[in-house]
This record gives sequence, structure tokens and C-alpha cells, in this order.
Amino acid sequence: MTWALVAACVVATIPAGVRWLRVAQREHYQAPSVTRFAIRWWFSSLVNWALSGLAVVGVVGAIFDPWYGLLAVATEIGGPVGLSVRGVTSALAWTDRLRRLALLSGLLVGVVYLVGGLTGADWLVALGVVSIPMIVDLALFALGPVEARLGDKWVARAASRLRSSGARVVAITGSYGKTTTKQYAAHLLSGAFRTVASPASFNNRMGLARAINEHLTPGTEVFIAEMGTYGLGEIAELCEWVKPDVSAIVAIGPVHLERFKSEERIVSAKAEILDGAGVGVIGMDHPLLAGLAADKAAAMKVITVSTNGPEATVSIEGGHLVVDGRQIAPIPDGAFALNLGVAVGISMALGLSPDRIVSRLDDLPRPEHRQTVTTSERGFSIIDDTYNSNPAGARKGLETLLELGGEGRKVLVTPGMVELGARQATENGAFAAAASAVVEDIVVVGRTNRSALLEGSRSGRASVTVVPSREAAVAWVRDQLGPGDAVLYENDLPDHYP
Repeated sequence: MTWALVAACVVATIPAGVRWLRVAQREHYQAPSVTRFAIRWWFSSLVNWALSGLAVVGVVGAIFDPWYGLLAVATEIGGPVGLSVRGVTSALAWTDRLRRLALLSGLLVGVVYLVGGLTGADWLVALGVVSIPMIVDLALFALGPVEARLGDKWVARAASRLRSSGARVVAITGSYGKTTTKQYAAHLLSGAFRTVASPASFNNRMGLARAINEHLTPGTEVFIAEMGTYGLGEIAELCEWVKPDVSAIVAIGPVHLERFKSEERIVSAKAEILDGAGVGVIGMDHPLLAGLAADKAAAMKVITVSTNGPEATVSIEGGHLVVDGRQIAPIPDGAFALNLGVAVGISMALGLSPDRIVSRLDDLPRPEHRQTVTTSERGFSIIDDTYNSNPAGARKGLETLLELGGEGRKVLVTPGMVELGARQATENGAFAAAASAVVEDIVVVGRTNRSALLEGSRSGRASVTVVPSREAAVAWVRDQLGPGDAVLYENDLPDHYP
């Protein structure tokens, strides 16, 4: 029976492995993200609770009777319920990196099966199939140095290409607002310089290397690099070879608190972007960034940006852009004030005059999926803020809904915000409470933040509907809304979230 159990576990490894490999890919190959998501999924519903219990019974029971091990096999073939093999929002992309991860993960779990089979330890065989998420994380840890070494040649090529181009480099980071600020800065600067910006969210080591190798053309005068980080030291490593002339920090918030644990650590990680730069542009609406700006001013030129008052080099006052105390232009409709202010500061750091900057404001680009407003075929307004997952942006999205909704029915559709650490439930509850006071309906999507959103919404007047997916939410909106109504889609979690 032992080898029959091994064969059954090998069969179960295929669907289970594909599920957890897709999670690894969606989480940017960051260990131990697969195990963390496995825990979330297995405890996300009563059905998955029951299945995880059967898996435990299967492993423990296999100590006494190998037939119990088939319970573990069954749970891994069919569960966790809701996490599909094929994926809904994105399928598995079989890149070279994923193939290496799949190969090593398969070898590791195969060793467990082989040892269990040879020793007759049926419980070990059953444990192997249940432990696939942890085995994938172990493979991620083991492959980390290998992947870094494999990427060295592409990084070296990108560094050489960037140096030989002679382009000045702008680096942008922040808890949120990086991509929008990058697009604004690229637009403002392209009126005076041949400007290339890293595409989409290519903001890590290999993403930036690819952006430079594929997009930096001869004659480029300014390269804008968006930089993200999941931990201390990552931005510092990027700056060793990207070498920014101008570095900008847009904003700091509780995004990624799950990883960093405190906003002070987030600021420390983001502040690495300023080391070695000639000019720093700092959005100082957050007290921690205001303090950072004051500290850095002693060692480098700092251009400060604020939407809260006139004490900054660039400020937003009464809907107008103010530079060095002089009002120069109104903020374009729909523009994100802080992001535009930082982009203006970047442009000034590279020598553009305020008048030259103003001439580019009329056709400022509108970032996709960030409070983009359209009208449906049925005549109701749609605010697409699905690329947003931070409290400040969510509040701004709600303000936009109130402005557009008028006297019509106003609806919020949201799965809530994630990666906020210990503050996640509090922030989602507070957002739901604020929304429930002013909208007619709240549609809660999925399970990830369901409890917090339901609890927060109880304080207001909104009717609350719970749906399992964004597709179901869209169908509900189409069925319920008509001319004069408005809906805000606030954030959109990938389908590897429960």
C-alpha cells in the first residue's frame, strides 16, 4: 500500500504544485509568501477549515493505516476550494525562472516521497503532499542566490548601457504613487529632453535591467526609474548600478506593513534612494518624511513638496500649483496633487523653469485604473480605482464618487486593502465606516477583508451585499444601476487572494 500511496501523492502533486507555483509567481518569488498564502486559504472558509482538518487526520492516521493517507491526497487535489489551478485573473506563465522553481520543488517533494516509500513511513508520504507550499518556499530560498547570479549578466549589461548613454537618471519610490508620479514626470520632461521611463511596474532588479536593455535608445537624455522594495537594502543595491542624479520619495503609508512591521522601517528602506543622489525631491505630507527632508537638507539639495501648506518648495494651495511662494498654474482637473507636485520638483531639479513646466500641464496624462472615470452603456458613471491599495487613495476615491454621484445612487465595490499588517482590519473598517455614511450600497468582494468591511459598514446607512468575486460584483452593478448613478471600484485583488 505504501507505494500505491506514493503514486497517489505524485498525482496530487501536479494540481497542488501548479496552484502554489502560481502563488509564488504572483508574489514575485518572495519566500515565505507561499506558506503565508496557504495558511490564509486553508483557514478562509468553513469548507477549507474542514478540508485542512481532513488533511491532518490523513497524515496522523497514516501512522497507523496507510489508507488514511488518501485523505491528504484528496484534500490536495481538490483544495483549497476557491484557489483554481488555471487562474482567473492570470494564468501561470512558464518562464525559465518558474521552470527552475518547479524542477527543484518537484525534486524536493520527490525525495520526501522516496524516503517515505523506502522506509514504509506512510505518514511521511502524506506529509509531503500536504507540505507542498513549504517545499516551494524552501526551493525559493535555495534558488535565491542562483537567480541573483543568473541575473548578474543582464544587470551588468544594463549598467553599461546606462553609463554609455550619458542619460541623467531620476529614481522614484514611495509606498504609493510611484507609477503616477513617474508618468507625470516623463510627460513634463519630454517637452525638453528625450526621456525614457521604466514601463508598467518594472521596479525591481530584473525589471529595471530589462527596461534599460530593451527600451533605452541612443540619444536618451533622461531615464526615469521606478524603484520598489520589500525590505531594507534592496533600493540601495539598485542605486549601486542605476546611480540616480535626482531621487524622489512620493509618499509613505501603511502599504507593505505586513512585511516591514513599522512605518519607520518603511522610511528607512525608501530613504536609501537618496544616498549618492545630487538632488532629493521629498513629498513631506507625512511627518516622517518631513523629518527626513530636514535631516537630508544638511548634506544635499532637497526640494520639498506639500499639499498641506506653503512651507515647501513646491506646494498645492487652493487647487493651484505654487513654486517658491509664487502661484504659477491651477492643478488640471483629475490630477493627483502630490504626485504632480513631486513631478514638478523633479523637473525643476533637472533645470526646467516653472513657465516651461506650466506649458506641459494642459495635456497631463491620466494613469490607467487610478480613479479613471468612464460612463457605462447604461448611463451610470464608473470610477476605476482598481490599481489602488492604500488608505489615502481609497479616501480620495470616495471623494471622487461623491462628486460624481450627485443625487443618484452611489455604490462602492471593494475587496478592501491588503498588506497593511496589524492595521489592516482597522484601516478597512474605517474606510467602510466612512463609505457607509455617504453611499447607498457597499459591495464586499471576496473573503480577505470581509469581516472588517462588514463590521465597519454597520455604523452607517449603506446596504451591504457580499459577492465571491469581482465578476459577480460587476454583474450586480450592471443589474442595479442606471442613468445618474455612480460606482467606485476601489482596489482589485488578484485571484490568489481568498
